[in-house]
Amino acid sequence: MPFTLLDPTTALAMPWKNGGGTTLQLAISPAGAGLEDFAWRISSAQVAADGAFSSFPGIDRSLAVLAGNGLRLQREDGHVETLHSAGAIAAFAGEEAIDAQLLDGPITDLNLMTRRGLWTHQVQLLKWQGTRRLENDAAVMLLWNGGQTAVDVNAGGAMHPLTAGNGLLIENEPGQLHLHAHRPALLYVAWLNPCAH
Repeated sequence: MPFTLLDPTTALAMPWKNGGGTTLQLAISPAGAGLEDFAWRISSAQVAADGAFSSFPGIDRSLAVLAGNGLRLQREDGHVETLHSAGAIAAFAGEEAIDAQLLDGPITDLNLMTRRGLWTHQVQLLKWQGTRRLENDAAVMLLWNGGQTAVDVNAGGAMHPLTAGNGLLIENEPGQLHLHAHRPALLYVAWLNPCAH
């Protein structure tokens, strides 16, 4: 199926690799893969305490805050990055030692991982109201509704309603998407592509 709805309420809950919390696995490839052998993985976690990120050698990661007051990342090179909901997206190597501090209370994040040398990804945040077009030239595209407003996604000749807090995974279905939102909308868009060999 080229279109898969991702709903956190039905996602598989798993312990973090370092045991520090729980993550919801929203999608993984290949199907049935584990943390050591996935090509790409999309998950959402609730972070309720300060601590170090799990180490994922050979993995490229992107992280966005979906809910809560924010997260401060202490990077390995001493750089400090602050993430707020509907704000910047952090991109980093999975093997980098990163320490995370909550700004004020727990947060919920969106986490995208691709295995370096096999897949690449990039994530953008779209903010708009009304109708807009989006070009899908990716092997796998993720649309994640990070706002409060439902978004109608017209793709592949069908309408896919995307409610707040849910995602839509589009696989091997290139073409133009038409997005419509009656009120100001927030959409995280990720493009995932296999590396050329």
